[in-house]
Amino acid sequence: MWPCNTGIIRHISSRAPQDRQLQGTGHMMVLAGDIGGTKTDLCIFRSDKRYSRAPDIYDRVTFLNSDIESFDDLVLDYICQRNAPIERAVFAVAGPVSNGRAVMTNFHWTLDETHLAASLSIPAVHVVNDLEALALAVPRLKREDLLVLHRGRPVSGNIGVIAPGTGLGESFLIPVNDGFVPHATEGGHADFAPRSDLEIRLLAYLMEQHAHVSYERVCSGTAIVDLYRFLNRIEGIPEPASLAGRLSSFADPTAAIVSEALAAEDPSNLCRCTLELFVTILGAESGNLALTTMAVGGIYLGGGIPRRIAKFLKPKRFMTAFLNKGRMSELLSHISVYVILNPAATLYGAACRALIP
Repeated sequence: MWPCNTGIIRHISSRAPQDRQLQGTGHMMVLAGDIGGTKTDLCIFRSDKRYSRAPDIYDRVTFLNSDIESFDDLVLDYICQRNAPIERAVFAVAGPVSNGRAVMTNFHWTLDETHLAASLSIPAVHVVNDLEALALAVPRLKREDLLVLHRGRPVSGNIGVIAPGTGLGESFLIPVNDGFVPHATEGGHADFAPRSDLEIRLLAYLMEQHAHVSYERVCSGTAIVDLYRFLNRIEGIPEPASLAGRLSSFADPTAAIVSEALAAEDPSNLCRCTLELFVTILGAESGNLALTTMAVGGIYLGGGIPRRIAKFLKPKRFMTAFLNKGRMSELLSHISVYVILNPAATLYGAACRALIP
């Protein structure tokens, strides 16, 4: 078994297993990881070795990346403490993957599947893009896992997935035979294309700070703070002194801005305008993805932000921007749009990838 260092595990949330017995030798334990720019989710799934049913969660835990000194040691401690005989592992990483190696875009880690297999003593380890893993989960999602933003007229065809988190991830699925093949992209780093005088001023503001302004710079968790500052400093929307004080005390100002905008009583106008601008840009880029991939099978919004701000997505603001594509507006009006509500979707997709022979 692996050597344990029980001082490493410092998780921020967990879902403990209901039954720690492995129920015989007919089951295989699979480790799935969702490694984002801010936090890391690890989950052990239990699967039928005959692949006759979907994997189910055995144990799940979440860590802040800033608390982790060594990713390898963290994983070793996790599986050691669970006493789980892991046979396969898939790590879904927020960054481009080439030849089994990923350099994260918004964190300093590099993950290599050959190194991890040796370090963790797991027979089969794969490193994949996180949006590829999320795309794998999409065809397997249940009705209760989804919020319908626009029903459209669903038909069989390509499916687009876009997920604003710390960064902005995009992927798509192509139907092949009786299933789908996922494809990761780095579309979130394509050039931001402003569509209004307000967005032109936003681009000019960001160009003073960044050599390249991508959609990730205006449509991600890290971008929300920049949108807030732009609306305050350039557009002149006032920031109450009390709000400035509260934001400065938060370790994560993005979460604070979102919370203030969603407040049931006396929401901040500046924070509300920030989310409205964010939603408009997200709608426009989702429409771009639908056109680029001809996603007539639907567009799915993943990541933690769409789940959190669902009430801002439901009004027409998102769909107005999504449909505003000139001669292609009619085509887009037939495309269904969903928010993925299941926070474990990427982990589930990673587990499904682990079960592919």
